[in-house]
Amino acid sequence: MRGGVLCLCKAIAGHGCLRKFMSRIVSLLVFVLMAVFFGCFFAYPIWMAVRAAFETPDHEFTCEFMVEIFQNPLYRQGLLNSFWIACWTSLGCLVVSLPLALLYVRYDFPGKTLFNSLVLTPMVLPPFVGAIGIKAVLGQQGALNSLLLHLGLMSRDRPVDWFAEWQMAGIVIMEVLHLYPVLYLNVSASLANVDPAMEEAAASLGCPPWKRLWRVTLPMAMPGVFAGGTIVFIWAFTELGVPLVFDFERVTAVQIFRSLNDLSGNPFPYALVVIMLVISIMVYGLSRFCLGQSSASGGDRALMAREVMVLGPKGKWIAVGFFAMVTGLAIVPHLGVVFLSFSRDWYATVLPESLTLSHYRAALGHELTLSSITNSLKYSGFALGVALLLGTGVAYVNVRTRLWGRQALDLMAMLPLAVPGIVVAFGYLAMTRPGQPFDWLIWGEDPFFLLVIAYAVRRLPYVVRAASAGFQQVSPLLEEAAQNLGARPERAMWRVTLPLVAPHIAAGGLLAFAFAMLEVSDSMILAQQAAHFPITKAIYTLILSLGSGPQIASALGVWAMIFLSITIIGVGLIVGKRLGALFR
Repeated sequence: MRGGVLCLCKAIAGHGCLRKFMSRIVSLLVFVLMAVFFGCFFAYPIWMAVRAAFETPDHEFTCEFMVEIFQNPLYRQGLLNSFWIACWTSLGCLVVSLPLALLYVRYDFPGKTLFNSLVLTPMVLPPFVGAIGIKAVLGQQGALNSLLLHLGLMSRDRPVDWFAEWQMAGIVIMEVLHLYPVLYLNVSASLANVDPAMEEAAASLGCPPWKRLWRVTLPMAMPGVFAGGTIVFIWAFTELGVPLVFDFERVTAVQIFRSLNDLSGNPFPYALVVIMLVISIMVYGLSRFCLGQSSASGGDRALMAREVMVLGPKGKWIAVGFFAMVTGLAIVPHLGVVFLSFSRDWYATVLPESLTLSHYRAALGHELTLSSITNSLKYSGFALGVALLLGTGVAYVNVRTRLWGRQALDLMAMLPLAVPGIVVAFGYLAMTRPGQPFDWLIWGEDPFFLLVIAYAVRRLPYVVRAASAGFQQVSPLLEEAAQNLGARPERAMWRVTLPLVAPHIAAGGLLAFAFAMLEVSDSMILAQQAAHFPITKAIYTLILSLGSGPQIASALGVWAMIFLSITIIGVGLIVGKRLGALFR
């Protein structure tokens, strides 16, 4: 009897060792696959772009091109403009997002849930598409000037040219109205995790409310501020679409884009890309350092539930009014796009005088738009498959295993948030030039492989964060129980763990697919022929065309807006309040 028990124990122990061995082998395979993929399609293209900035035609090292960038007043002005746009955008997003987050987390007021949902409205429209609507509203013969003329507040002989006088300010406002939800989601999550006991302790020691907010609450919420602020800064610093639509040439991203037709033997675009990369990585590194310092000063989770305060009549009106004002300003670009998409001719009037649905039919039947929709679905669909495979594997290794280097794997997957898309896109151009190891990725003139890989790399962080949250919420004991009952590790994963984590993976996948469909930088740079244009490149081409081109572009933007709205609503229903974690 005793011998039989010993044999059974040895068999169980042997099965456990085999299970751990197989799990380790699978984890190592994921690690190697991810490292190879990122080595080939993230690190190598960046290296090629950096190399082109420091290499002479004779393949000798030089810093001459980098020095010339800072000596050339045109390039120097572009860098300064990009930097100031990013700084003012980040500050504007903080000014808007922090009061909204404080009101939402701490107080109860009418329409709180509805307003929280409406805060995400700007995310359903790419900012450069919204810029079309803003131009229709703020143009010299636009809706605002027409309204001011009608009210007698402006001279008909000298209408204000808003774009000529405040072009950079218009870009900053567009960026703030589009990006503040990213900061809002992160700050709200951080404020919700602040332990009320710390604030109560400060209050009991006589600390007044405003000082308590400044000295206790905000320092503990800094992780969310840094996480969201970093994304906002890098996004605004490298934004290409809005300055293009606003005809503001003196920003680095536009200067790089304009040089696409003269890349052969021209190292200066690559030098600009390297400077942009260095600044972005410095900002990301500083944020990670400050994030670590902030996290070390306080806990990650509140130890007690926060009591939500009910506002008085005046406070309720202030809260509702502030949310309504921000939401109203945020939807101005959307309204401009919608009105323009329905108008036959919107010129020198407050609202379009005649409406039509023909632009919507054209947006789905025009030769350029029809092929672009097909192309975007094709590129984004294949990119989604790659991102789901790699992202789920990375999340599993990072959460479920104790493999050495798993933190490096997670950092590797999140690096695309710190590296601008325009940098990676130029790296792809450099590594697919004739004679380079990856020149086969340009299949004839078709950028299919390049765009699939670019979309997958850029949107991988959303899948990783969503899948990681799912694995953290599913106890590993369930998987171990299935294996102890005889299920092989892969069968336990397939039948037990993945079905429980599937909603989170689906949420991350939906978000990755939606944003890949409307990717700007990679699409504008890598797709050069009309037959291969994705949606965003088709919209930009239509904006520049004569006749009803801007109206058709607006109609296509509205279709994109509807698509993104459905996607974000679906993701919000799946992951609920954890939506902000996908943007960290």
